[in-house]
Parts: sequence; C-alpha cells; structure tokens
Amino acid sequence: MATAKIGDNILFKREGKSYNGIVTVVRENSVIVEYGYNKEKDVPLTTIVNHKNYKITDS
Repeated sequence: MATAKIGDNILFKREGKSYNGIVTVVRENSVIVEYGYNKEKDVPLTTIVNHKNYKITDS
C-alpha cells in the first residue's frame, strides 16, 4: 500500500459516508486531511485518517 504525500487526493469513509479530501500533513501512522469548508465558522473541515483507511485517487 502506498502512503499518501502532501497534496494527494484521497478517498476515505466516515460514519458510512465516503469523502474526498486533500492531504495537508503526513504523520507516521496517519494523515491529516482537509475535506471541506465550514462557511459559518470560516474554517476548513479537517480530520485524521489512518494509513490503512484511505485510498489515493486521481482527482
């Protein structure tokens, strides 16, 4: 399994839904992903995803 790099697009699942996101930080066991934007709070939506729980995509 390939490990994502900063700027890679990935696909991951949370609570039964699939999300696309962009990797912003790579850690030893996980990546931090930006997957949306909260307009009310004016901040990006971020989450941590274990390397085992995502797939790198082209788009």
